[in-house]
Amino acid sequence: MENYAVLSLETHLYFARIMKEHSLFLMAGFPCKDESWIKKADWFREQFEDLLRDVVRMSDQRVTSSVLRSDELTTEFTIPAEERTSNLSGVPIDTQITRDTKELHARENRNLNHHMNGNTNRNMNRNMNYRNHSTCPNDRMLFQQVRRINERALQLVNGLIDFKERLLQGVNNCKIFNANYPLLIQHIIREAKLYRDTIMNLQQNRTCTYEALLGTETFWNQIMMEHALFIRGLLDPTECQLINTANDFAMDYKKLLEMAKEKDCEASEELTKRTLEKTIEYSKFKAAGTEGILDCKIASIILPLLADHVLREANHYIRILKIGSQQGEI
Repeated sequence: MENYAVLSLETHLYFARIMKEHSLFLMAGFPCKDESWIKKADWFREQFEDLLRDVVRMSDQRVTSSVLRSDELTTEFTIPAEERTSNLSGVPIDTQITRDTKELHARENRNLNHHMNGNTNRNMNRNMNYRNHSTCPNDRMLFQQVRRINERALQLVNGLIDFKERLLQGVNNCKIFNANYPLLIQHIIREAKLYRDTIMNLQQNRTCTYEALLGTETFWNQIMMEHALFIRGLLDPTECQLINTANDFAMDYKKLLEMAKEKDCEASEELTKRTLEKTIEYSKFKAAGTEGILDCKIASIILPLLADHVLREANHYIRILKIGSQQGEI
C-alpha cells in the first residue's frame, strides 16, 4: 500500500504540473476567434491546477527525497517563469502551489521497494498486494484518498488526450490554427498517454515501472530530441550559436535513438551511461537558456514557462537514468 500511495503522489506532482502547462501553452497558441477552444484549454488548465494543489497538500512527508531533490517538480526559475508568463499571456497561474511544492518534506526512509516514480525495479509489485494487506486506519484512509485522486486524474487526462487529438486533427486538416507546431502537439499527446498509462498501471496493481511502459530509453530520448528541435525553431534567427547548439543536441539524441535500436544486452549499460552524461549536459544548456530568456538576453518566441518546463523534463529523465545506471536495468 505504501508503494501505491508514494508512487501515485509522485506521479501527480510531476505530471499534473506538466499537463496544466500543456493546457496553458495550447491556450496561448489559439487566435482570439477560437474562443471555444481557448475556454476548453483553460478549463483543463484549471482542473489540473486544482488537482496539483490537492496532491501537494497530501504529499508532505509522503514522497521520496530523490524526487524532491531532482529539480523535476520545480527549479529555481519556476516561480519567476510563472510570474513572467502570466504577465505576458494574461493567463492566471497560482504560484502558491509552486511555493508549497518547494516546502515539501521527504518521507522517512522505510526501505520501500522503490526509490523513485518510474524506477526500474522489476520486483516492485511482487509483494505489494495492497488490496489484501492489513493496514492501520490511517493507511486505509490514505489509500482511499489516493485512489480517488488517481481516478480523478485518469478522467481528466483522458479528456485532455481527446482534446489534443481533436486539435491535431484540425491543424493537420488546415481547419484550426495554433501557434504550436503539429509535432509539438503530437509530442504532448505522447506525454499525456504516458501519464495515463502510469495511472492505469497503479490502479490495476501492475508493475509500475517506466521500463514496462516504455521499453528502453527510447521514449525519453525521442522527447529530448524533439525539445531540441522545438528550441531550434523558436529561437530568433539571429541567435545563430544557440540554434547550432540546439541542433547539435537534436543530432546527438537521434544518434542515441539509432544506437538503441542496435544495442545488445552487454551494450545497454554503457548506452545508459552515455545518455545520462548527455542529458546532464543538456539540462545545463536548458537552464542557461531559461535564465537567458528570463533576463531578456535571448531573442526568441519561447514563453519563459516553456523554457522551465523542458528543463524540468530533462531533470526528470536524469533521475530515471541515474536509477537505471545504479541498477543496470534500464
